[in-house]
Amino acid sequence: MQFIDQARISLQAGRGGDGIAAFRREKYVPAGGPSGGDGGRGGDVWLEADPNLQTLLDFKYKRLFAADDGRRGGPNKATGASGSPLVIKVPCGTEVRDARTHILLGDLTEKDQRLLVAVGGRGGLGNAHYLSNRNRAPEKFTEGRDGEEWLLQLELKLLAEVGIIGLPNAGKSTLISVLSSARPKIADYPFTTLVPNLGVVRRPSGDGTVFADIPGLIAGAAQGAGLGHDFLRHIQRTRLLIHLVDASSENVLHDFQVVQQELAAYGNGLDERPCLVALNKTELLLEDELEERIQQVSDHCGQPVLDISAATSKNLDQLLAKVWKELGV
Repeated sequence: MQFIDQARISLQAGRGGDGIAAFRREKYVPAGGPSGGDGGRGGDVWLEADPNLQTLLDFKYKRLFAADDGRRGGPNKATGASGSPLVIKVPCGTEVRDARTHILLGDLTEKDQRLLVAVGGRGGLGNAHYLSNRNRAPEKFTEGRDGEEWLLQLELKLLAEVGIIGLPNAGKSTLISVLSSARPKIADYPFTTLVPNLGVVRRPSGDGTVFADIPGLIAGAAQGAGLGHDFLRHIQRTRLLIHLVDASSENVLHDFQVVQQELAAYGNGLDERPCLVALNKTELLLEDELEERIQQVSDHCGQPVLDISAATSKNLDQLLAKVWKELGV
């Protein structure tokens, strides 16, 4: 399944039905008078959050959506049927913006949450509305009004409490595969992960916490280099970040700084998000060399640095214990 996290769609709410001009012609009612009914209201367009959807792939192939029109009025003051509302399902975590002004219209984050995005047109009036003492047989009626039209920009931001970040090949996919039942593609070359991977990690209470493996950032990601710019938005909803650094890198401090600088450049408070720092792949280093690199990164970031190995599961229990403590579990 393709991971599509942005889409642009056009919406057309239903047009209101026309009113009609009609007169009662019944036996024993010599002066029946006007009896034209009103037109039905046009259908509204709603967006609804569906937890069973993971991407905006459906909108890659269909981008124009229109609700039903209202029916015209009938004789004997019968109102036409209203158009059925159109409900469009989107993944939980979808932001809805006006594509022209970029104004945020809504943020669908909870199951079955709805957002009214286009209002149907009002039905026209039948000639029964225009009866007066001066005009006992009006033939005037009005047409229904057009429904609203909108061009919307949809952006999906994954709903994950914990985001795993780091340079390519830091071991993020391996870590999420060990902690959860996620099975991402893993290989020994940069940019193996091309889309975010989600995994559910069980808390001590038995509940699940969603972890997200965010594709590798590189220098310049906030300006569009590599894959980071496309997926940095998915970190915005996380409560906690796990910053993985490849302990076997030639310059672990530089690797750490690159990612921190990109978070700061992207903005939205990402550089101020609570973050745990962990050196991964520690099984590849001698103990003295490992301690030196841990101390180097710890002195720079001003907090303790964990040494873990996703491949051998070393110290992963300690990592999760710190995660649960930060989340208040």
